[in-house]
Amino acid sequence: MRFLFSLFLLALVFAVPAQAMETIAKQAILIDMDTKTVLLEKNSQEKMPTSSMSKVLTAYLVFDALKSGRITMEQTFPVSEKAWRIQGSKMFVPLNSQIKVGDLIQGVIVQSGNDACVVLSEGIAGSEEAFAEAMNKKAASFGMKNSHFMNASGWPDPNHYSTAYDLALLAYHLINDFPEYYHYYSQKDFTYNGIKQGNRNPLLYRNIGADGLKTGHTEGAGYGLIGTAIQNGRRLVLVVNGLNSMQERADESARLLSWGFTNFQYLNLFKTGEEVEKAKVWMGIKESVPLVVNEDIKALYKIDEKDKLQLTAVVNEPIAAPIAKGQEMGVLKIKMGEFPERVVTLYAGENVEKLGIFQRIVERAKLMVSGGDE
Repeated sequence: MRFLFSLFLLALVFAVPAQAMETIAKQAILIDMDTKTVLLEKNSQEKMPTSSMSKVLTAYLVFDALKSGRITMEQTFPVSEKAWRIQGSKMFVPLNSQIKVGDLIQGVIVQSGNDACVVLSEGIAGSEEAFAEAMNKKAASFGMKNSHFMNASGWPDPNHYSTAYDLALLAYHLINDFPEYYHYYSQKDFTYNGIKQGNRNPLLYRNIGADGLKTGHTEGAGYGLIGTAIQNGRRLVLVVNGLNSMQERADESARLLSWGFTNFQYLNLFKTGEEVEKAKVWMGIKESVPLVVNEDIKALYKIDEKDKLQLTAVVNEPIAAPIAKGQEMGVLKIKMGEFPERVVTLYAGENVEKLGIFQRIVERAKLMVSGGDE
């Protein structure tokens, strides 16, 4: 095994390390979405009531049903008495009416309608209980290990809970999996049944690049938010909970996102298909094969740690021919300052055919003469 390269750059001046960010939220996590790097966390694995933040998972299942063709935007679902009677934030759907899926989606996302959640859950799964089972299966598939859902709206229940970490995972999947439907989260208002309601997400009304996702509030858990914003092509995902008021939630969420954008930046390392290094080849028509990455590779750094970078490519060489383009060759280890090490797979950048029989005999003879030293 050979370390192909290792690079350390030291700052020319002594920099004072960035002070760890603190938050008044009881639970919080801030993630850089491209690199999946946690920038801040506080009690992020602590179970907590999710309130209306649960509606992000409800929306995910609705989007999934749309994408698979099981339902359509123009399809209508009936309003049951259960949906009509539910309390809390509402879309105000009339009893026994038929509501279009497209309207119900806006009722859930923009108006945070508990009634819209019940209508969708019953229409898709037959009952809210069956829909909750589907929610739990989907959460498990995401790795949301400390979450359990009892209903589609986030209505308080002792067995309905999640964590800031799990909700960030959920947001990551929704944003990635359904870009065609994600625009609903930046919609600022929706009028239904003659009633106009504004989006409860306070970040949408601040000039910080916010475009989602969902607020929540219960007496027991306080005020919470799953939020996200983009600045200069970089997306951050934030989850906070346990704040004392709507204003505190708005101010603290904006402050944490601003801190994340201001104090961390990207360093572009390699483009998709770009050669990282060459590896030796054994018994091939070429002596080496280029090692490449199959995605754009960035490193996230604190602004006071830009000059601290460690890159280590590791490959078990020489690699026996034949080698196929795209074949896994090794890994690139990326370490930037205090961030955890990232590992990226390296691939063969081209095909390398095996030597013919005669040429292989010659190569073996050379090796015997040299005593095996290379």
